Amino acid sequence: MNNSSDYHACPECDLLLKATLPDVGEKAHCPRCGLLLARPHKQSVERTFALSIAGIILFFPANLLPMVGITMMGNANTGILFSGVLALFNEGLQAVAVVVFLASILFPLVHISLSLLISGHLYFNLANRYLAHWMRWMHHLDEWVMLEVYMLSIIVACVKLMSIAQLKLGWGLYAFVALIVINTLLTSGLDEALFWQRIEQLRTRKSNAN
Repeated sequence: MNNSSDYHACPECDLLLKATLPDVGEKAHCPRCGLLLARPHKQSVERTFALSIAGIILFFPANLLPMVGITMMGNANTGILFSGVLALFNEGLQAVAVVVFLASILFPLVHISLSLLISGHLYFNLANRYLAHWMRWMHHLDEWVMLEVYMLSIIVACVKLMSIAQLKLGWGLYAFVALIVINTLLTSGLDEALFWQRIEQLRTRKSNAN
């Protein structure tokens, strides 16, 4: 009797398909609707691990170094990423401040940390009973990481302020832009099918060893 875990449903049309992973460079499409189901990337685990390390390194200067310096009528002020959250909170927009904090600071940090944990375990072939849970959490966080939206709001604010104040871009802004690039590469290059396969292999190997 076939195990139900050997099959999965197409996310688009719910066609029940046998779980297979194509070779690197090949693609797997749903025979009914044509949806791209899997496209293994060469050295996906190694690439994800490296990008996760870079993301963690960039996260701290992006959040702790000044992003934009404003000089108006002789008065100079600098702001970090968290300054926008505090400004919204002080203006009485507590709900918006919480959403901005979660989407631009907390969730990106958790997402990159989970990516680092998962890819690190797979890279070093370390079994962990929480790997499957971490993968699900990271998948659910994908739609909540909105660094690009926050970056757009910074650009709009800078454009409006350029006519009335002197602006100086800080290292925090450069680090934040680099973090957006890393996060985009991390999200688009993650081979979930391969990751799930490797997680299952580690779980099976640990079960056989016990």
